[in-house]
Amino acid sequence: MNELLTAVRAGRHHDVPPLVLSLDRPGRRTALAELKELRKEVRGWDWQRRDRIRKALLVAGAGCHTGAAGCAAWIGGRDLRDWTRSPYPLILASLKDRDPAWLGDLAQRFAGRSALSEAEYSFVGELTRIARVPLPVTDNLVTGWTELVGAARWQRRTRRPLTEILRDDPHTAVLAPRLFEMPELPPQVDFHDAPDSQDHWPGALCALAGDGVLDRSSLVERCVARLMRGGRSVDQRFFLAVLQRLEATEDEEQRHLRDWTAMAADGIAPVASHAQQVLVRLDARGALPTRELADVSGALLFRPEKKLVRAQLTLLGKVLRRDSSTADELLPGVAEAFGHEGIDIQERALKLVARYLPAVAGPEVRELLASAAAQLGPVHRETVTALFGGLVEEAPQEVYEELLPPAPVLRRQEPAPETVAELVEEVAARVKAHASEHWIPASAVLDTAAGTTGFEQALDGLVRLARSDREELTDGLREALAGVHFVEHGLSPYMVDPRGVSTSHGLSVVVASLLGLVSERDRGAWRAKTVVTGADACAHAALNGVLLDRVWEASEAMSVGRVPFLLATPTWHTGAVEAAELVERLRTYRDLDVHPGPADFAQALLRVRRGGGPERAEAAAAAEALGTGEGDRLAAWIRSEDAVAPVLRHPATTVSRPSAGTWWQRTTAGARQVLVATRERLVIQRDFPEAFHWLGRARLPRAQQCYHWGPERSSHWTATLPGDPETLAAWLMPDLLFAADQGQRGAVGFLPALAESAGEAGGAMHLALAYGLGARHPEDRTAAVDTLLVLAARGRLDGTVLGRELAILVDRDLVKVNRTADALGTAAATGACRTVLTVLAAMLPGLLAYEKTPRGLGDLLSVAAECAERCGTDGIEPITGLAATAGRKGSSQTVRQAARLLATFGDRETEERPAPESDRKATIGDQINT
Repeated sequence: MNELLTAVRAGRHHDVPPLVLSLDRPGRRTALAELKELRKEVRGWDWQRRDRIRKALLVAGAGCHTGAAGCAAWIGGRDLRDWTRSPYPLILASLKDRDPAWLGDLAQRFAGRSALSEAEYSFVGELTRIARVPLPVTDNLVTGWTELVGAARWQRRTRRPLTEILRDDPHTAVLAPRLFEMPELPPQVDFHDAPDSQDHWPGALCALAGDGVLDRSSLVERCVARLMRGGRSVDQRFFLAVLQRLEATEDEEQRHLRDWTAMAADGIAPVASHAQQVLVRLDARGALPTRELADVSGALLFRPEKKLVRAQLTLLGKVLRRDSSTADELLPGVAEAFGHEGIDIQERALKLVARYLPAVAGPEVRELLASAAAQLGPVHRETVTALFGGLVEEAPQEVYEELLPPAPVLRRQEPAPETVAELVEEVAARVKAHASEHWIPASAVLDTAAGTTGFEQALDGLVRLARSDREELTDGLREALAGVHFVEHGLSPYMVDPRGVSTSHGLSVVVASLLGLVSERDRGAWRAKTVVTGADACAHAALNGVLLDRVWEASEAMSVGRVPFLLATPTWHTGAVEAAELVERLRTYRDLDVHPGPADFAQALLRVRRGGGPERAEAAAAAEALGTGEGDRLAAWIRSEDAVAPVLRHPATTVSRPSAGTWWQRTTAGARQVLVATRERLVIQRDFPEAFHWLGRARLPRAQQCYHWGPERSSHWTATLPGDPETLAAWLMPDLLFAADQGQRGAVGFLPALAESAGEAGGAMHLALAYGLGARHPEDRTAAVDTLLVLAARGRLDGTVLGRELAILVDRDLVKVNRTADALGTAAATGACRTVLTVLAAMLPGLLAYEKTPRGLGDLLSVAAECAERCGTDGIEPITGLAATAGRKGSSQTVRQAARLLATFGDRETEERPAPESDRKATIGDQINT
């Protein structure tokens, strides 16, 4: 036994099988107990030491287990795996004295474990071959089999056809059918929809069915059952591809009639389309009962996919032409299309009803159709009245009520943890969540608002308890963070670089300093990096530099132990500090004869709620009464109503194509930027620490892509200036430009936080929101919709300004109309129809004036018409150009929806009129003086 343990500790895995086989049953049990202790010990080693003995430990433990269940659990242990060559041949060698029944039991148990790989599948296959038992068909084993098949395709210089590999595998006939029963297909079953390809799984499976390796009729049944069950879209497409290649016979199609109707009603679009085609074939053969057609039509015509709805209306039209006596059964289903969002669908359904209404025998059906037609909009009102006469009752006019989310309410931040145990748990959780980060790309973890307030709580708690319980705190942190990279090896340069810092890095800096892991030389060199300079310096690095400057200052304060708490700890969840509370904090500092840290006090000033009002006036007076320099600075800051960096508006005064050489065209990428500038604030550059000076300098519009752009750490960006949303919107505007114009992902996440902040939403916020509504990615547009709704709920949204900004961005080719239509449609669907219509009423005139219709204009008009029909047009000025568009020849979506929207204005005047000059100035503001 000692010889076995020596070989394991030395990592001599090839020597292990004969040493195991030389032990008797009691000897193996004794050795196993020692191996379990060694396994626990190994978990605390560094990875290089672990890797040297991992394989030997795995083989020895497997051979020493006398029970199949324990052996399977040992072999499946993830801590015993490595990336080198599989040790399973050695495991088989150490088990060669076991009886076949025991090996078969091991194979069954191991095959049921999760995430089997190619090597593990081979191991199970070899066990069953030796034991002469059937292969245990489990989902995990099938996953390992697909990995082996995928690897076999690349074993030669020329790729082997997949069909050939599967045909040669003796287990294909048993394992392949299991694919149709798994909850999800293995990722190795790659699928590309190439109908004639035999090199991918659907084609290969069908080829094997043609060769008799797989049962064709069984595959058809399994495909239908799998499609009926639903699941991931990629899986559904796979089984649909198999079914289409198998080409179900007429008997098979007839046998599954009810399945096709269910798929057509509820399946994903490709599945529903295939089922619909089968129903068309069944109808052509006279095998589709009218009752079944009526039932499926009622559900299918309710689907949003216009192609499916049109095809179903075409099928219904064929059946009605062939036998008009079916009108009583089929026309109620046709009437379901009256509720479709597509006006062309509504028109087709109305024409079909009008054509076959005379064939309807029962008055009940006529009343039902009339009731359904009553929901059609004003554009169809004349036709509906002529068709049904007095049967159509005028719907009672309901009072429209705008549905907006509750306006956000300020929430007080929880106090810092008061005990060492609570603080250590909080800090360890936040640090470990990001301990594996290196230089983080734009797709990294998103810091939420809770992330910032939690960071501030933890930072304040560290300062407080380092003063009162330093030894207990350091011991607890050292134990809780054992194994974390920076605790073992010190801070890495990326953790102290303003270009990529996050709040978790800030905590790591403080913890490393508290544990004595940062030398004085490194602290000085790294803190110097917090000062961001240069013409190409961006807002992200500057705001990150402010965070780093604060944590370095806090680290130095903890080493002295005089600071009782931090001044800048937020009062509210937005990051704001209440003025009266800051006065009390300064009073405590004065009484303790503690001088505030410059960075901490500067951040507190930037966060304090300032401006007019009796409460602010009282706080300013109380601050002056402190008799300290910081109190006087706070009083002056509270009384000031100026933004940290006042924002200038962009000079795009009209919606017209820009001429060459205008300022918004001069960018590094040649884009047509529409951005805003900020003026300087000398008080920031004069009285604040150097790391804050970037915030007080003038900034001209400049489209600049940054490596670290986006919202991944934006919670501390917005919490740096919680009362200045206009300033932050101006500084971070390039992110939004790239999100809309170039499709950068994740750049809109900071907008909802700005909408909740205390400051007013002016031109920069509305321009930022316009970019967000036109972002390429749906999740970004969703964040913009949230922002729109929050601003509207707070009464801070100017829909006219937003609409004109959107028109300008469309004119500069920075925002796509169809994306904007999707975002505004989402906002309208929440119940904000009046808000959305106000935006569109200002946006549409510029778009309707184009000679060539912009792509997506029909969708935008559809959203406007839907809103107008629901909330009415009282108070909305007629839209210039709408009548001309509605009067064009043709039946395009744009023309139809323009007519639909025009009908909601009734007989009101629609002649063109220029925007009032006062409104234009309110939107655009002054030109930037360069």
